[in-house]
Order: sequence, then structure tokens, then C-alpha cells
Amino acid sequence: MSWRETIEENGFAVVPGLFSSDCMDRLLDAVDRLAPRRSRAGIRHALGLAPVAGMARQTQVIALARGVLGLKVFPFRATLFDKSPQSNWLVVWHQDTALPLRERVEAPGWGPWSMKEGVPYAHAPAAALSQVLALRIHLDDSTADNGPLRVLPRTHLLGVLSDDRLHELSMQIAPVDCVVPKGGVVAMRPLVVHSSSKSRVDMPRRVLHIEYAATDSIAEPFELATA
Repeated sequence: MSWRETIEENGFAVVPGLFSSDCMDRLLDAVDRLAPRRSRAGIRHALGLAPVAGMARQTQVIALARGVLGLKVFPFRATLFDKSPQSNWLVVWHQDTALPLRERVEAPGWGPWSMKEGVPYAHAPAAALSQVLALRIHLDDSTADNGPLRVLPRTHLLGVLSDDRLHELSMQIAPVDCVVPKGGVVAMRPLVVHSSSKSRVDMPRRVLHIEYAATDSIAEPFELATA
């Protein structure tokens, strides 16, 4: 089964060895120079950093996104997650349903709304989220011990789920740990149910999470904002 088929069937796929270790180190050095101060979890709205914007349009990365979403694909949001012994956290089972939008428009199926660094966000319906793919570029080795991404396969096919349903599924489906070497990528659909635990070891787990869409007109009358 190809990685594209794996994404469509399971909601995620691991693509190892896309970038060299040296390439990841150069990216980290460039980001550190531009954004030495970070929040506890990392850097939100990281597409504004030139090295991140450049990585988001690297040939290898764009080819992955195009393979799922089509030729008009573009990056619209990036987040650098920086899990370390000094900044360690867990994430409960959830789906990624909030999208950054150019303006707030009240419409059925959209909301609740929030503002993040001046950008309006709304929780979106499944039809809009089906046009989105996240690529998680691993800047360090992700192991079973340093709080890797955990997913519940095939849950992206179930639509937007309630908290109660998320809990039920977490009891029923065996989770998969996405163990990925440095320079590898996890491609994932936003509706696949996922989580991560706290790191148990003294090593960083930094991930550049870039989200792509098939079109900026995600659903009439909504247009994605770049974040």
C-alpha cells in the first residue's frame, strides 16, 4: 500500500527519511536566530518566519501534499512544537477542527469562534476539513519515550466527534505511536483522533507542523487566512 493510500485508509502515514539530519539542524538554527523567544509549547503562526515558509514550499514537502490534495495545494498555517524536559506536556485525545479565516461570518456548522493573535478562528465542519492535510516534519528523533504523536486509525472517516465519542473511541481502538526518525514526516488528516503523552526522557521532541489546503476558498463564503 502506498503512503497516499495509507492516509486515505487510516488517516495518517509515516514517511521516513525525507530530509537529512543536517538539513533539520540548519532549519532549527535559522528559526532560533529569528525567534529566540517562544511560548511554553513553541511557536504559533510560524509561517511568518522565512525559513519555515521556505520549508513549507520545499519540493519534497509540496509533492506529499499534492499527492493527497491536488496541484493547487498551498500552506496556510505552521506551528513549531517544542517538547523538552523544560517544557513538557500531554495532549488529550482530540481532532484538529479550528481553521484560521480572513473574516468572521456566522454560518450553520461553523463555530464556536475565537481570536488568536488577531486572527479569527472557527471550528469547521467535516466537509471543509476534508480539504486539509497536515505534514509534521520531525526536527528530532521521535521515540516511544519522548511523547510521540499517538493516533486512532480510521477515525478521520467518522466526521467531527463529540467529547464523549472521542473518549469512547479511545477505549475501543488500539492507538498507534508515530515513531519517526529525525528528518521524517507524519502526514495526517485533521479529523484523525490523536494525542500525545509527556516525554519520559531527557531529550527534545521538536516538530514543525505545517497545514495545507486544496484551496483558499475552503467553503463559501469562507477563505482561509495565513497563520
